[in-house]
Amino acid sequence: MIVVFLRNLSQALNRSIICIGEGSAFASLAMVVLTLGVVILRYLFSTNVIPIQETIIYLHSVLIMAGIAYGLSTDAHVRVDIFYDRMNGRVRRWIDVGGTLLLLLPVAGFLFWSSLGYVALSFRIEESSAEPGGLPFVYLQKALIPLMAILVLLQGLARLAHPRETPDMNDD
Repeated sequence: MIVVFLRNLSQALNRSIICIGEGSAFASLAMVVLTLGVVILRYLFSTNVIPIQETIIYLHSVLIMAGIAYGLSTDAHVRVDIFYDRMNGRVRRWIDVGGTLLLLLPVAGFLFWSSLGYVALSFRIEESSAEPGGLPFVYLQKALIPLMAILVLLQGLARLAHPRETPDMNDD
């Protein structure tokens, strides 16, 4: 019964993170459109629009921070595939579990813990852009750091509860 619950929870976490990752992909399209607008405004009309430039930076941070957990979820993250590909399914599972327990979860936990004070201070002072006419929501952008850590922690736990199987994972 608990195994079924963990599998269902793992699948729900995976679906949620994939939804967030795919949703954040729209940020890249918006970035392209806004960058085109900035170039047109700068070179055709000789005007500089700081809020649009900062919006591009905000969108870029959303894309990266949400994309980290998505990359882990879709197994598109970086690993030393030159060795991993040559190993059988059982060894791969042990590497995945060991890497998740010894590297992924501790690093994500540390990022979460160490970012809390940084983000809390930003919220407390309602940090805004240093640029004249810039966006007033720097604290919201900084809040993406612990959010990313939480998403990575959840994805790591989901991977532990329901390991991804590849076609050759049955090679034991």
